[in-house]
Amino acid sequence: MSVNQENSLSSADAIARALRAEIWQGILKSGQPLRQDELAGRFGVSKIPLREALFQLKAEGLVAFYPNRGAVVAELSPDEVEEIYFMRIALEDAALRRAIPKLTVADLLRGEQILADLDQEQNIGRWSDLNWEFHATLYAPAKMPRLMEWIKTLHNNIGRYLITYLAGMDYQRASQAEHRQILEACRRGDIQAASGHLQTHLRLASEQLVAFLSQRR
Repeated sequence: MSVNQENSLSSADAIARALRAEIWQGILKSGQPLRQDELAGRFGVSKIPLREALFQLKAEGLVAFYPNRGAVVAELSPDEVEEIYFMRIALEDAALRRAIPKLTVADLLRGEQILADLDQEQNIGRWSDLNWEFHATLYAPAKMPRLMEWIKTLHNNIGRYLITYLAGMDYQRASQAEHRQILEACRRGDIQAASGHLQTHLRLASEQLVAFLSQRR
C-alpha cells in the first residue's frame, strides 16, 4: 500500500468517525442528504476519502445510496427494526452465556460504574455510547471478536433511534432497571436468569421502538 493510500484510508476513517457520531447523536437525521461537495469542503479533503468514509457507513447500515439522490442518512422501517432486534437477541444472548463464567470482579464493577454514569449523564448523545459500553463489558469475556463486531454494528444501527426515543419518553429509567437485573444475575453467575432478563430487555426495546417509528410515520 502506498503512502497516499494509507493517508487516504486514515482520512476516510476520521471522516467516518465524525459522521457516525453526528448520526448517532441525531445531528444528521434519517433521510438527510449527505452532499459530497459540501462535506469535502467541510473536512478539507478530496472526494476520494469522503466516498470511502460514506461506503464504510453504508456497510454499517448508517448511510444509503439512491439513484439521482446520492448518499443520505439511512432510515430504518419498523420491520427492519424488528429484524435487527431479532438478530440482537440471538447474538447477544450467545455472547452473554459464553461470557458469564469468565466475568471477573473488575468486569462487574466496571458494569456498575457505567450504569452509575448513565444515571448522571445529561447529554442524551452519550446515552447510546454508555449503553454499548455496558453491554460490551458483559460480553467481552466471551472472547469472540467477530461476534462482537456484528453485535456492535447492529447496536449502531439502532442507537440513533433510541436517542430520539429517549429524548421524548421515559425509557431510560426502565432500561436502567433492566440493566441492573442483568448485572445482578451475572454477579450470581445465574446464566438462565441473565439470559431471560437480557431477552426481555431487548424485546421490550424492540416493541417500544417499533411502535414509536410506526406512529411517527
